[in-house]
Amino acid sequence: MKKPFSLFILLIASFVSAYAQLMPYGVVDTTDLRLTSCDFEKDANAEVLFDYASTSYKYETITMERHKRIKIFNDNGKDEANIRIEFYGAHHDENITDIEAETVNLNNKTIEYTAVDKKQIYTEVTDKSRKAIIFSFPNVRAGSVLEFKYKWSTPYPYNYPDWLFQGDIPCRYSEFDAGFDHEYLFNYFRNVYQRMEKDTIINVNNDIQHIWALSNIKSYKIEPFMDYPEDYLECILLKRYISSRSWAWVGHNLLDDDDFGKQLTVKLSDESDIINKANSIPTNEEKMAYIFNSVKKSIKWNKADYWFTVDGVKKAWDKKTGNSTEINLILYHLLNAANVNASLVVLCTRDNGKIDSGYASDRKLNRTVVYCPVDPVNYYILDATSPYNTYNNVPIDLMGLKALQITPTDRISGLINIKVSSAREVIFVDGEINPDGLLEGTSQISSSAYSREKYLKKYNDLGEKKYVDEFQDKDKKLKIFSLKMDNVESDTLPLVQTFHFNYKSAEPDGDYLYFNPNVFTTFESNPFLSESRVSNIDFGCLYSYSINGRYKIPPGYKVDALPKSVNMQMPDKGITFRRILAEQDGLIVVRYIIDYKKNLYSKDEYPSIRDFYKKMYEMLNEQIVLKKS
Repeated sequence: MKKPFSLFILLIASFVSAYAQLMPYGVVDTTDLRLTSCDFEKDANAEVLFDYASTSYKYETITMERHKRIKIFNDNGKDEANIRIEFYGAHHDENITDIEAETVNLNNKTIEYTAVDKKQIYTEVTDKSRKAIIFSFPNVRAGSVLEFKYKWSTPYPYNYPDWLFQGDIPCRYSEFDAGFDHEYLFNYFRNVYQRMEKDTIINVNNDIQHIWALSNIKSYKIEPFMDYPEDYLECILLKRYISSRSWAWVGHNLLDDDDFGKQLTVKLSDESDIINKANSIPTNEEKMAYIFNSVKKSIKWNKADYWFTVDGVKKAWDKKTGNSTEINLILYHLLNAANVNASLVVLCTRDNGKIDSGYASDRKLNRTVVYCPVDPVNYYILDATSPYNTYNNVPIDLMGLKALQITPTDRISGLINIKVSSAREVIFVDGEINPDGLLEGTSQISSSAYSREKYLKKYNDLGEKKYVDEFQDKDKKLKIFSLKMDNVESDTLPLVQTFHFNYKSAEPDGDYLYFNPNVFTTFESNPFLSESRVSNIDFGCLYSYSINGRYKIPPGYKVDALPKSVNMQMPDKGITFRRILAEQDGLIVVRYIIDYKKNLYSKDEYPSIRDFYKKMYEMLNEQIVLKKS
């Protein structure tokens, strides 16, 4: 009899404990004010003490009342005092009212409350759909508790809010109390990786009250090579149960929109100069390349991503700056005017989440690019926002994305998967090892496609000195004396970088030198050390690496131990690794070949990836032993 009773008491205690964390606005426990660190994430600079929302219907209007409380542990956590709440308010789709906010401090034994002045709460227009509420808490210091509450509402009964449990800082308790009207049906998607504190459904007069809660939620961490980072936040997502919309319907709506389809026929200043020049070019591909490069050089991306234009294409063209859709609608317009076969592709960038093919909506779409067929099988994806993009290479950040293709001429729309392309990098090191273990020589890195773009962007962003310093900072044993870069201006040729260097590659130990030939590669440290993983792995494109070295053995030494040549591959043969080592005429010849035939792996395949990378890095860093002769 005692065991069931004890279990009942434990359940009640857990239930009461969860509710004890949700204190009324303006009532702060001194225990929280004295708190100095997060119990379950010790290095956190701040912590959400609780985040609570109650959502309900009144007729067709949805109202959500939210109350959030944050603890600041140190000066590095004070950024949490700057609040920005975005909502779709430009056309009154959503509204935020009844905002209250205050800073709570403990001075000796006295609790002090400092309210945020309502005059210091601002509304900012973000774009044509969104607004943002912005304010900052006063008197914030290490130890402060910040709390705020507000009311969110929408007159659209299917515009039900999602709920994020997880954020940039840990959260002690998060609860979403959601009331649903039986007339409006939703599917919910629970993206959670830990035990639910509550997952309760209550039926009241055919309506449903669903309560979801989590405790001790660690802060969101970016994992190496995540496919869609935002999709791995712990959350509850709600989508309309039945939708008559299709992707063709979304495409038609975009074409009829004043800030999208109606912009395609707008005349640009001096456009005839580009069109006439293009029409004098004999082949479509050369014509395409000319127009693409003309747009890329004429207008600068303002780093904004929307599916619509803000200022319109004409104003963007005249100002020489615009968002991604403004730039690429201009590109489409000029291609179409020069009789180059093209269509539009509207997509959701990787950092904005993955398109759900079963749920047609423009809400997540945030960039437009251009699709140009080459033949019945092959095509190019053109994005003129980056000076490093080329017309004949799919931008690496768009590869593998599902996207909406729209052909304005016949008003046909449908989903496509953007293809995954390849990139190649060849490294050749030629050097001589001296008896002290110092390697001196030259290294040449030849990079095509996305590898080329990566190096060029970094070089231009940093400048030569900082660019060279970054190579040296990654490996303190490396000293670079000069750098020469060839084929910088030619998109069709590999970028060739030639370094003159010395490198403390071998460590003397009595009669032995221990030499590591893994130098000037991008394989310095293993990215897959974590025991577990929540996200899928996306390498971006299909990389091919050829790493070659020729090292002269120092006088008075000979090879004592040479690692064996090895062939290794993933179980699915998606990644292969080869190591070939030999001694020849007083030289050590080394070659590593790493090929990716598959770019995407599920999180369930992570143990295989982790095991493969562990062995590969061990082989890349296995030492060659030289002995005095």
